Amino acid sequence: MTLLVNNISFSYPKKDVINNIAFSLKQGDYLAVLGTNGAGKSTLLKCLNKILKPQSGVVYINGIDSSRLKGPELAKNIAYVPQSHDYSKKTVFDSILLGRKPYIKWDVTQRDIDIVENVLKLLNLENYSMRYTNELSGGELQKVIIARALVQEPKVLLMDEPTSNLDLKNQIEVLKTIKYIVNERKISAIVAMHDLNLALRFANKFLLLKEGEVFDFGDATILNSELIKNVYDIDVAIEEFSGIPVVIPI
Repeated sequence: MTLLVNNISFSYPKKDVINNIAFSLKQGDYLAVLGTNGAGKSTLLKCLNKILKPQSGVVYINGIDSSRLKGPELAKNIAYVPQSHDYSKKTVFDSILLGRKPYIKWDVTQRDIDIVENVLKLLNLENYSMRYTNELSGGELQKVIIARALVQEPKVLLMDEPTSNLDLKNQIEVLKTIKYIVNERKISAIVAMHDLNLALRFANKFLLLKEGEVFDFGDATILNSELIKNVYDIDVAIEEFSGIPVVIPI
């Protein structure tokens, strides 16, 4: 699987948001999209999923222009986890099962049920399967949203701050699970994040945005104190602990 983002630009009337964003990923890549508030992270993800229509640029998935993918075909290739969500009253199981909609022709199959049950186990949601979504905490609901995206079996998984409502334990659990799925299923994940330390722990590729443009793109070697100062306007030191780089504000 290859993903090629070729000079994507998007603007609202009188306001440019992202400009000429370009990068490429291969299967197994876990990309952290980083930058300050307003840098264009969420807008980029929405353009990749056709929620917003770019003014220019093309996204290719395995050489296919994604603008040609309609409805179910797009959903089989790209799954999107937004920052916010409004769920009607459904059981957790049924809510996750909705992610299988692109594959269901006449009725739910045993394979659909098996896929949902496997994802429930992956995210430690088995004990919640018959609870209603409106009874869940914000963190529990966030995991349900992620589970729904995973059962789509996408080639590219887009996630906009997926750990924003989670405690530290669940942040680690969710990001570790995503990394496992990326490696196991040979897909790509693109995750908009604020936490540099979580990004360094789990991602292998990094896209730094500043004022709607690519400031830098590459592996962990690009993330040094000078780059972070230029993007975030804050002085940091980067130390290594147990083999993992840690960003420390100074």
